[in-house]
Amino acid sequence: MALQVIAAVKAAPGAPDILGDCPFSHRVLLTLEEKKVPYELRLINVADKPGWFLEVNPGGKVPVVKFDDKWVADSDVIVGILEERYPEPSFITPPEFASVGSKIFGAFVTFLKSKDPNDGSEQALLDELKALDEHLKAHGPYIAGEKISAVDFSLAPKLFHLEVALGHFKNWTVPESLTHFHNYKKLLFSRESFEKTKPSKEHVIAGWAPKVNA
Repeated sequence: MALQVIAAVKAAPGAPDILGDCPFSHRVLLTLEEKKVPYELRLINVADKPGWFLEVNPGGKVPVVKFDDKWVADSDVIVGILEERYPEPSFITPPEFASVGSKIFGAFVTFLKSKDPNDGSEQALLDELKALDEHLKAHGPYIAGEKISAVDFSLAPKLFHLEVALGHFKNWTVPESLTHFHNYKKLLFSRESFEKTKPSKEHVIAGWAPKVNA
């Protein structure tokens, strides 16, 4: 009997029938798609969470995935279970590469919300992007070499948010000189799984607007 997998992820702001902009939900969907696991998608309006969702997931955060009869929260845990239950193809990242790029998202959020051009947040983000570019130069085209792995599925949605949100709110783009980074981003964004599961740019912008304008 096939395992029943239900993925409950964020719906778009103001559009409950459209896939939303949560990068952690996106990561889980990418993994499901790349592993060719059949799943049922349930979109959650995070501004008005349905009762059934809060019953199975009192913390109220997305994503949550149902495996058989058990709901599991936290994208790290979910991805780990998917790897265990569906070992082929394997997307295990070698431990020495597992944290590559892990500080980019935090640096991006700090820079995006920054109102002070001299607070160093832009440089901090650039430093993280340059470090990733150097890593890809030595080890690419993906973080662990020729083969895509879990760390790439975690980074891809975050890099999409970075590109869309900084382009919109700060008219900022990653320097063209970071050629290995740009090649990496193109590889990720052109994958069929990414095309199928990415949120629209307008919903990414709508998702960040309250945080930027706070």
